[in-house]
Amino acid sequence: MTRLPIRDELRGMHPYGAPQLDVPVRLNTNENPFQPPRDFVEDLAATVLDVARTLNRYPDREALDLRADLAAYICDEAGTPGIDASMVWAANGSNEIMVQVLQAFGGPGRSALTFTPTYSMYQEYARNTFTEFVSVPRGEDFSLDAVRAAETVRAMAPDVVFLASPNNPTGTAMSLDVVTAILDAFDGMVVVDEAYAEFRHPGVPSAVSLLAGNPRLIVTRTMSKAFGFAGARVGYLIADAEVVDGLRIVRLPYHLSSLTQAVARTALAHADELKEQVRRLRDERDALVEWFEGNGFETTPSDANFVMFGKFADRHSAWQALVDDGVLVREVGPEGYLRVSIGTPSEMEAFKQALMKVGSR
Repeated sequence: MTRLPIRDELRGMHPYGAPQLDVPVRLNTNENPFQPPRDFVEDLAATVLDVARTLNRYPDREALDLRADLAAYICDEAGTPGIDASMVWAANGSNEIMVQVLQAFGGPGRSALTFTPTYSMYQEYARNTFTEFVSVPRGEDFSLDAVRAAETVRAMAPDVVFLASPNNPTGTAMSLDVVTAILDAFDGMVVVDEAYAEFRHPGVPSAVSLLAGNPRLIVTRTMSKAFGFAGARVGYLIADAEVVDGLRIVRLPYHLSSLTQAVARTALAHADELKEQVRRLRDERDALVEWFEGNGFETTPSDANFVMFGKFADRHSAWQALVDDGVLVREVGPEGYLRVSIGTPSEMEAFKQALMKVGSR
């Protein structure tokens, strides 16, 4: 690639991606470990067969039926009536949603800010849209203080702020006071990334509850995690209808295929069944946090389907030892820590046994 006229800032860069290794227990990408229920799979097959007969035609470029179904789901899940299709936008994963947000509200001469450690792709979204990227450290416990966060945003005056809650890789949920303080501190857009929102503890509110009266607030979600739909690539946002109109300007023509729209609607029709998988994963997560604490490992409170744990004098050595024992976790986040996705009970038992051999090396 060095012989090609690639953009200077891309020279020497490597594509994003978690290691894909052939090991018995893969707990590194925060996937839902449970296969879709049988009746769900059968409905998906019927849906695909039906849509296949129309693939000679372009899809609904506005994805109106899917957006209406997503709006109904969010009203129920977040306990926020009044969300309708005009306030929802869908794309190929929340990744595409984030890029579209920066295409519309970022770009040359504009900046995006976040608080680290957090999801590493925010920086790449900014790079790829020619948006200046600014990061500010979180507190020692990886939390965000509303007053300090607001002061930071007021001083730096970015155009877009990214806030992940629950945060990746720490798993920590964020107080809505932080979102409100930041909205009050500047005139830019605030994006609350709720990719793991369905796994939050009961009583932890969604930022969707703040949308009324806050036209600069965007809440992003995904169907990859709670719905066990990572292979379908469906993400969406909930925001003021004017935000959605802005993204409609920068979206690519017919960006969401007929197949994607149809299978996503089928998944939403089975949301109640999939909630049981989410409950099981939450219980497994809470049990793992308790196990960590009882066996001398440091961790952080998690409202996601993963847990960050440590501390290791040489985390890469610990990661490699787990891989050698057939267990793949993620080497990401603050130095000394690893991150493990919540798997099935048998996968978690294999992980615990392998980790006890590693200790705190």
